[in-house]
Amino acid sequence: MKGDLTALSAVHAADAIRGGRLMSEMLVSAYLERIEATDETIKAWAFLDPELALVQAREMDRIRKAGRATGPLHGVPVGLKDIVDTKFLPTERGSKVFAGRAPEHDAIIVDRLREAGAVIMGKTKTTEFAYLHPTDTTNPHNDACTPGGSSSGSAAAVAARHVPLAVGTQTGGSVIRPASFCGTYGWKPTRGVISRTGLLRTSVSLDQVGGFANTLEDTALLGDVLGSFDPNDPASFARPRPGLLAGAQSDVPVEPDIAWFDMPYHDRLTPDALEGLEAVIDALGPRVERFPIAPQLAGLVDVHKTIYDYEIAREMEPILTGNESQISQVMHDAIARGREISEAQYQDALGVKDSTSAFFAEHFNDFDAILSPSASGQALALSDGSTGDAVYCTVWTLAGLPCLTLPLLLGGTGLPIGVQLIGAAEEDDRLMRTAAWVLRALSEDET
Repeated sequence: MKGDLTALSAVHAADAIRGGRLMSEMLVSAYLERIEATDETIKAWAFLDPELALVQAREMDRIRKAGRATGPLHGVPVGLKDIVDTKFLPTERGSKVFAGRAPEHDAIIVDRLREAGAVIMGKTKTTEFAYLHPTDTTNPHNDACTPGGSSSGSAAAVAARHVPLAVGTQTGGSVIRPASFCGTYGWKPTRGVISRTGLLRTSVSLDQVGGFANTLEDTALLGDVLGSFDPNDPASFARPRPGLLAGAQSDVPVEPDIAWFDMPYHDRLTPDALEGLEAVIDALGPRVERFPIAPQLAGLVDVHKTIYDYEIAREMEPILTGNESQISQVMHDAIARGREISEAQYQDALGVKDSTSAFFAEHFNDFDAILSPSASGQALALSDGSTGDAVYCTVWTLAGLPCLTLPLLLGGTGLPIGVQLIGAAEEDDRLMRTAAWVLRALSEDET
């Protein structure tokens, strides 16, 4: 195949490899050349072994030539956030505490990727313990700005076309926000769709796996590959997973109904983000219905924080012991806050979480999706020392709902701003279908 192979979508690349029109080795080599040319500035990768990536690619080519079965991601490279255990690559969790750590087993999602024929390209950088202390990754659109966090390297790697797909995780806004800042698609599924076994756990109630891509169909394909039941994950459920790619490729039976909630923190939106969102709402016209903030939703950001602080403190305590000097003050502060939360406060917060899920289950009887900001605006300067505000993601993460950010807007300085759609639990396929309709509707509005 001619042209820039890194511009191929994962869907098209996998199809070309399966059809013998493209070699996985050629594709992986093209991505490795791009990484070599740009990653000195972007710093997306925590660990990269080019020869190991090429060995995997050659094996996928050999399997295809032998006429054996090929998978939906056959020969396509994927990046993994460096909290995902891999027995053939180190997993250091964004911390010197785990420098050189060599897991004994792959995470379940790594097994899923390998079964699908994916080439595991390497490990992308994460903030310390997937929390708030930034890593040194920069935004591919402006190296003076943050890529967001905690899935910093995964978002940056996809935006920079180092890989077509990358895995991240979200406990607050760690997939949706960096995807927004870097101008990629980002998807966080319904809680329990994807196994978390073999990943660093910071919050058993809130941690979720998600992914990054440069097209809606690629996002859906990655989700289909990653999803599976895992009896060892307390959030996992033994029911069929939604067919995301089928959803992204299908037409809506009727034009969808979309809700917009006037949340009490919308005053944090920057003027360019607000102007862009209003333009999207105007373009979608009568399909969007505005709602004032519902009483049930007030204070949910604080409920999320109570659960997160309580659980991360208990997960990090064993790591803190004996490693105090190697852990950031940000993490020390989080542990200290979590220690102050009583068991009764924690249980009350869990009860509110459950009622929130019930509230939205009823809401989606009448609406196909909720429209929301993905972040408060475009990426912040690295000098701010922050990966951004997660407030526009925390309610949906708390409720365990599927979320998708679309790279639709540009900020005042030309940096990307995403627009978020939230769907009903276990209806991630319907969310993809609604997103495809939104993209078509906005495209038609521009013509």
